[in-house]
Amino acid sequence: MGNTVRRPVHGNSPLVHALLRHLEDVGFAGAPRFLGIDSAGREVLTYVTGEVAGRPRPAWIAGEDRLVSVGRLVRAYDDAAATFLVPPGAEPDPSLPDPPGIPPAPPYPPELIGHVDITPENVVFRDGQAVALIDFDLAKWATRADEMYNAMMWWAPLGDPADADPLLRDVDVPRRCRLLADAYGMSQTDRGRVIEVAIVRSRRSWYLMKQRAELLGGGWQRMWDEGAGDQIKRRLAWVERNADTLRAALS
Repeated sequence: MGNTVRRPVHGNSPLVHALLRHLEDVGFAGAPRFLGIDSAGREVLTYVTGEVAGRPRPAWIAGEDRLVSVGRLVRAYDDAAATFLVPPGAEPDPSLPDPPGIPPAPPYPPELIGHVDITPENVVFRDGQAVALIDFDLAKWATRADEMYNAMMWWAPLGDPADADPLLRDVDVPRRCRLLADAYGMSQTDRGRVIEVAIVRSRRSWYLMKQRAELLGGGWQRMWDEGAGDQIKRRLAWVERNADTLRAALS
């Protein structure tokens, strides 16, 4: 509506609104501004001008200059988010409890409220450079390795090439992971952790996706019915097979 976006609120909205206020306060330009709640009970955000890689993917999705700019943007966001103090009443929405049988999460303490949904649809580009992240609905406690695994999953992309977009099916995935890591300025510690995190998070993802499909239905059920569970298993198997190559590239 005009220069604003109106979106329904949800369980994580108090956290997202506090986070967006913080990002504005510290001068991080790469996120929408939270303007309040309208008369219909929707959150009001500034509209971020630019382009995103929707479907079908644009030809530029494989461009390495754009990839590097994504790494820089995520680093700038994480640095800004690292000073965010979650106010009382705005803790991340716990959503659903872990389902039975799910493997434990990576054993590293959270460092910041991560975006952790760095999909091509959620990165805004202008003049060929990533300038903003949008859709913070999944924001939660995370490590920097979690953030970079998420970015690599979508932008390298980490996973079975059979599941990649045709434009990304023949790219050099280890090289793209290294480009992202270098652009972010990943520490040696996180470079050593991120593939472990990818494996553990993928193992957990299958259980979480299945649970959401069964209990929440809607889009979660649709994605599960379309084969999301099988795709997660293929991603896990591919990362496990290529773990040594990926670690070598990152180091």
